[in-house]
Amino acid sequence: MIRKNGESIRNRTFAIAMTICALCGCGAAPAQTTKTQYPAMAPIQDYLMERSAEIALARTAAPPSISGDAEVIVLTSHGFESAAKGTNGFVCVVLRSWSADTDDPVFWNPKVRGPACLNAAAAKSQIPILQLRTKSVFASQSKEQMLQELKAGFEKKELLEPEAGSMCYMLSPQGYLNDSAGHWHPHLMFYLPLADPAEWGANLDGSPSIGFKDPADHLTLYMVPVGRWSDGSVAPPM
Repeated sequence: MIRKNGESIRNRTFAIAMTICALCGCGAAPAQTTKTQYPAMAPIQDYLMERSAEIALARTAAPPSISGDAEVIVLTSHGFESAAKGTNGFVCVVLRSWSADTDDPVFWNPKVRGPACLNAAAAKSQIPILQLRTKSVFASQSKEQMLQELKAGFEKKELLEPEAGSMCYMLSPQGYLNDSAGHWHPHLMFYLPLADPAEWGANLDGSPSIGFKDPADHLTLYMVPVGRWSDGSVAPPM
């Protein structure tokens, strides 16, 4: 019985992590097993935030020593645009639902708010992908058309594979990543070119690393949960 309960908890945590991974740039993560409650895009206004509130939320992705000097981009009715200049190379952003896999039930969830703070290496490859996805959905393209746009972007070298050292902070205690996980756990993310997650020992019993291959975005994403939120408060155990 203990073993079954442990397996159930581990499997549920893994399933939630897969959805978080999808939201944060891993299109290969499979969909949740529950029936989607968001079958179509909501009005664009439902995905927008008041500008100063979005800037503040984006900066909660990382400790103030990092996010305080980062550039911040915010979502407008025309797509993402710069709202605050930075000096340290980091870019903070509040991810929306269409960063997830196209099969994931959260894809059109207007409540999703995923504060992330990417270092310069990660921003170089991941922000253009985010901008393309946003442009596609705002143009009312289908999910299939968006995927074709991504494919073409890589073929034309307009989109890039992650370079060495690409990483991201997701430490916000205020985010909303999906309806079952809320803000989940504070974690670091590392973007690498396509590789076997086992190279990091990811997804194994006792390993703190969770990894997923994403052929659509030409990367493997690793998540490593940590013990504190960006404000320094202690997070609940995994």
